[in-house]
Amino acid sequence: MTDRVVAHHTPYARWAHILLRIFAGALIIQHGLQKWAGLFGGMGGSSGMAATFNTLPWYGGVIETVGGALILIGLFTRPAAFILAGQMAVAYFLVHAPNGFWPIMNKGEPAVLFCFVFLYFAATGAGAGSLDYIRTRRQTAAS
Repeated sequence: MTDRVVAHHTPYARWAHILLRIFAGALIIQHGLQKWAGLFGGMGGSSGMAATFNTLPWYGGVIETVGGALILIGLFTRPAAFILAGQMAVAYFLVHAPNGFWPIMNKGEPAVLFCFVFLYFAATGAGAGSLDYIRTRRQTAAS
């Protein structure tokens, strides 16, 4: 399936789509590596601790790292983005929402924003400059 929505964008909008995909992928990878590998300050911010194996934060970190890498290169973007959007919603409601209703007060703005960015990519696909785009063009040319 081609990315029809993105195909009708202006050149500037296509570049914005590509850059949003790349940066969203790179940023969520950092969150994942922070959780399951203890990088970038780890779970405590400066402690360098990784999440304990086989816990929700550890699985979240793996999903964020693998899904973020798929988003970054634009491979299997729609399903990866859909899974990441769901993971961000779960993270918001389990971790942030118990600390108050408003995301600005419960520090859940990144989870909410990532959720909707990933829903956007689940709906529109990776766009040009992605492995999905190349794969789709090859399948179309072969048929």
